[in-house]
Order: sequence, then C-alpha cells, then structure tokens
Amino acid sequence: MGRAYKVAALLLAGSMLTGAGPRTGAGTVNAQRIVNARSEPGNWLTHGGSYAEQRFADLGQINAGNVSQLGLAWSVDLDTSRGQEATPIVVDGTMFTTTAWSKVMALDAATGRVKWRFDPQVDKARGHSACCDVVNRGVAVWNGMVYVAALDGRLIALDADTGKVKWSSQTFIDTTKPYTMTGAPRVVKGLVIIGNGGAELGVRGYVTAYDAATGKKKWRFFTVPGDPAKGPDGEVSDSVLAGKAAPTWYGDYWKGGAGGTAWDAIVYDAELDQLYIGVGNGSPWNHQIRSEGKGDNLFLSSVLALKPDTGEYLWHYQGTPGETWDYTATQPIILSSLVIDGKPRKVLMQAPKNGFFYVIDRQGGKLISAKSFATQTWATGVDLKTGRPIEVPEARYRAAGALVMPSPLGAHNWQPMSFSPRTGLVYLPAQEIPQFYEAKTGFERQEGGWNLGISLAAGGVPDDRAQFKAIKSALKGRLIAWDPVAQKPAWEVGYDGPWNGGTLATAGNLVFQGNGGGGFQAFNASTGAKLWNFDAQTGIIAGAVSYAVKGEQYVAVMAGYGGAYPLTSGFEDPREVRNGRVLVFKLGGKRQLPRATQPVFAAANPPKDMFTPAQVTEGGTIYAGTCAFCHGPDAYSSGILPDLRRSAVLTDAATWKAVVHDGALKANGMVAFSRWYTPAQLEAVRAYVGEQAKKLAAREATTAGK
Repeated sequence: MGRAYKVAALLLAGSMLTGAGPRTGAGTVNAQRIVNARSEPGNWLTHGGSYAEQRFADLGQINAGNVSQLGLAWSVDLDTSRGQEATPIVVDGTMFTTTAWSKVMALDAATGRVKWRFDPQVDKARGHSACCDVVNRGVAVWNGMVYVAALDGRLIALDADTGKVKWSSQTFIDTTKPYTMTGAPRVVKGLVIIGNGGAELGVRGYVTAYDAATGKKKWRFFTVPGDPAKGPDGEVSDSVLAGKAAPTWYGDYWKGGAGGTAWDAIVYDAELDQLYIGVGNGSPWNHQIRSEGKGDNLFLSSVLALKPDTGEYLWHYQGTPGETWDYTATQPIILSSLVIDGKPRKVLMQAPKNGFFYVIDRQGGKLISAKSFATQTWATGVDLKTGRPIEVPEARYRAAGALVMPSPLGAHNWQPMSFSPRTGLVYLPAQEIPQFYEAKTGFERQEGGWNLGISLAAGGVPDDRAQFKAIKSALKGRLIAWDPVAQKPAWEVGYDGPWNGGTLATAGNLVFQGNGGGGFQAFNASTGAKLWNFDAQTGIIAGAVSYAVKGEQYVAVMAGYGGAYPLTSGFEDPREVRNGRVLVFKLGGKRQLPRATQPVFAAANPPKDMFTPAQVTEGGTIYAGTCAFCHGPDAYSSGILPDLRRSAVLTDAATWKAVVHDGALKANGMVAFSRWYTPAQLEAVRAYVGEQAKKLAAREATTAGK
C-alpha cells in the first residue's frame, strides 16, 4: 500500500468517526444531511439515527473486544423523578434532549456542560390525561431550530443556540379534550410532523404537518371518521375516510372518541418519498361497545402511508382488524432492504403490541411475512393471502371473560428496537404479560375519564405474599435478536421482569440496552453474550445513542424509571424515587455516580374511622376504574406516584376531600375529581384505601415481630 493511499485511508477513517465534511452546528441540519446521515456516523441527527430509523451507529471504536473498558464519562442529574423516554439528538458536539414534563436541554456532548434549558411550564393538571406518565420521547432539529411537542399540545420551536422560543402552535383541535403529546416530532421536507395521544380517555386521532420555519399548519390527516352529522372535516383525510374507512364502522362510534391516536411512530421513506404513520387503538377499547362488534374500524391498529408534502393517502396495512385489546400499531417502524426469496425487497419492519413481527413491502403495503415473537392467545397466526390474523374467537370476550396474551402493555411497546446491517438482525425488547378482559356491563361514558369498556375490579392483587411473588415472577422481559428474513430468533436474553429499555446496535458488534432493574448493558450482537454492565441506580426504559466528538466515541442514555407498566402494575414495595439522569460513557471513563441510598418507606397509615362494607366495596370499584392507573392496582404503588396506603392524607376525611375532591394539590398534578364523583363517593375510596392500609400495617407488624 502506497503512502498516499495510507494517508487517504486514515483521513477517511477519521471522517467516519467524527462525521464527514465541515459543519457549523444545528443550523446546517437540513434534508440533505439527514438523508445522508449514514455518511456522518459521529452525529445522531434524527430520532432513529437516520430517516430509516434503524438505530444503528456505524462506529466501532467501542467494540466487543474492548467494551469491558467502558466507563462513565459524565452525567447530568435531572429535576424530575418521572419516567425518562427521550432519545437524545447529537449535532456536531451538542446534545439536545428532553425530560419528563416536556422540558428541553442542550448540553456539550463531550463534557456534559449544560448550555441552556427550556421549561414549557406545562400545567401539571394535564398529567391526569397522560395515560402512561408525563414522558417525552425527544426533539427534532432542523435549520437552527429545536422542536419539542409539549404534553399540553403546543408544538414549540426553539433557537438551537439559545433555547429561546421562535414560535409555538397549539396542535390540539380542542384543548378541553384529554389529548396529550409525548412523541418526538419528525422534520421532513421542511415540515414538522406530530401526532397525539389520549385514546383511553376518549379522543379522536390525527397527525398534522406544520411549516418548520413559521409553525403554520400545512395539512392534517384524521385517522378515524368523525361524527357524520357534522360533515367533512375540511382536511386531506376527508375522501379516504368517507370512501374507505367509514363503511367499516358501526353504531354511534364517534361518541366515544373512536381513538386511533398516532402517538409515536412517524417515519419518512426518503427512497420512495412516503411517510409512514403508526396508528393506535380504539376508544373505547371494547369493539362490541365501540362499533357494535362489527367492522374492521379503519384505520385503527394500522400502518398508514401518506404523501409527506400533502398528507394524501397512499396505502395502509391493518394488523389487528376490529381491535378490542388496546393493540396499537404505534410501535417503532424500521426501513431497510432485505433479500427475500432471492430478490431484494424494500421493506418496513414493525413489532407492534399484538405480538407479530411484520415485514411489509413498503412500495405498496403488501404483507410479505408475519410471525409471532411472543406468547399469544388471541390469534394463531396470520393468513398471508389476506394479511388478516387467524383469531381465537373466545379471545374477544363477548360471551365471557378471557385471559389473553399479550396484555394492553403489549408484547412490545414504544421502547425502540434497532437493526444492524452487519448482522441482519433486529434487536427487539419484548415482554410477556397477560390480561384478563371482561366486557363492562352497563357501560356509561365518563367525559374526560378512562373509558375502556372492560370491567376493572378491585382485588386483583393477592394478599398472600407467596402468591403475589409468584404472579410477578411470571411477568418476563426478553431481548430478542430477531432474523426478519427467516422470521425467527437468532438468540435471546431473558429478564426477571418486563418494561426494559430500547436497544442500540453498533458497528462494534454490540447491542446496548438498559433494563427496568437499573442495569445498562452491552451484548455481543452476534451471540447475545453479555459483555458489560453499569448500575444506573434507577430503571432505564429509553433507547441509547452513540456519537463521536473529536475522534472519541460515546454512548449515551436517559435513565429514569416510569411509564405505563410501573404506574398501572402492583409492586410489593414501592421503589425509592430517584431523579433521572443523562448518562454518557466512553472507553476509560472514570466518573462515579454518587452512592445510592437504601430505600426507606413510610409506614402504613390506616385511618381510625369505621367504614361500612358497602363503602369499602363502592370505593374499591371507583378506585379500580379511576385511581389504579396512577397509584397502582389495589393501592400497591410502584413509588413513581404516592403509595396512598402510606399517605398522611389518608387519616383525615377533611384533608382527603380537600385533595381528592377539591383539588388542593392540582399544581402537583393531582386534579380535582369533583367532576366525576361526589364527596361521599370519594370518601368511599378513602374507606377502600384505608382497608388496604390496614392489611399493609398488619403485614408490617408481623415482619417487625420476626
């Protein structure tokens, strides 16, 4: 090899690590840079790393041979203990990320120095409408601006250098409705694209495009039809909803909102100039109530392909027709080219809640293959001729209740999966959680409340500790290296519990993943062998990124436990609540986290009042249908939000009324429930929680006596 060739090769290697060509920061992030993101792997320019959203870092300085030398380079403590789900964006040495409550930070990506912070001052009362925590999944960066979708519906453009607001647009069509926004916006061809959440509480889904420079609305696509008496919406979706979707709906479906919220997956196909939208579940969940048990209910639980410039419909694929289990298709979408049956195919890959891994031809939406990656009892397979699932009829719980897998938490939820072009494998965070579905008799819609159409009863958490532990131990998590061509796992790693973090694949033959127990780990991408672990002191549910600054590779992840599973599931003891952190690693990193304190729980605090059995029963019913979504079933809290059995408020009727009925702690996110319940009904909830506190106090006394 000649000297000139060697020098050229070294220069090329350096540019591949730091990012090719001259750059001047976030002001230069435009369509060309993001389309060519693979040519500058030292940056992480958009949510999934590139428009293909493969979450693959083409960096190999940190590799399977030396990852054991990885150490903490820097960390930044956050000001909130709520769930952290953001994927940081890194542009030319600056990191942009969000935290819970839609706050934004810009940091020096090499040192962690905070350059600026932005707090949109979201009204904490909006948190009641956030079904799955007050999280935020990140920002978009484009032409010197940083875009954040705030929980209260504002799409906000910030100056990338200063964090000052450039413009703000309200995206909710009705701010009195329980809409929320938690997803990361995407910028495509000068348009900022964003959807919304809130289907559980009774809203109608849509996705909207705004001019990136001005915030002016350009187009909107409603994902489900509206009230036919009100006529067309005057939006780009009107014709396809009238001609294709509306005939698949029955009854007064619009009265329940109908759902279809597009709260996460928004992916741009630069090769075909198509925009893919993952569409959510129905509202109410129960298909029998929502649509008289009839019809496919387009476009629920579908992938929609739209023209990015105008929002016009191109095609769709619906994975769960007539969905009735909260099986959203909002989960991450990955684009790639795969050789299938000897021919290259442009495909999109998705592993939504329903437990099937789909490979779809993105040129027209035809299903290529679908296989189960997790335990399922609702379907036995997918008919490749029709693209429809082969359902187990009893799973629809029409005549009787049914224990079904996956649960509403999904076989895979929002946690990002990644794809390595080197191994050809998708690295998928999967989980095994069942749910008992039973139709709710006498269903009446509660405006602004949880409207699922399934029966939720108190008493689901067993008092027997051995039985409780046995149930919890049956809930599993898995990291699966999935072969999308063969449609089978190449290897997998098991976890003791569900709700683990997203994945990152790298050219160093590594897969990074955090878990709910607080470990941030690196695995051999080819074999699944665990090579490295870091104790983050709090659960990690977000996906990691990798980038380079001045020739040095870093791996970064947001740490902070929260989200749907810990809020809605029973825990034997609450976790100690710790604020989240930004954690960044490099080879030879020497920083240490402060020593973690041991959790200290307040003792059970049962009231001395005497309550009637009728009060306890009534309170249990109300608690199960309203309070359990935040404070845990049967008051078994994870600690993310207060364990009411231990609350000082519980012992005094007047204080309880002031907080729960009147909203004395509204500024903290505890809204007034006077909108839905009388003081007597909420006193019955106190009676029920008091009984749960007495049980806890008895167990504590027994434990203390041993």
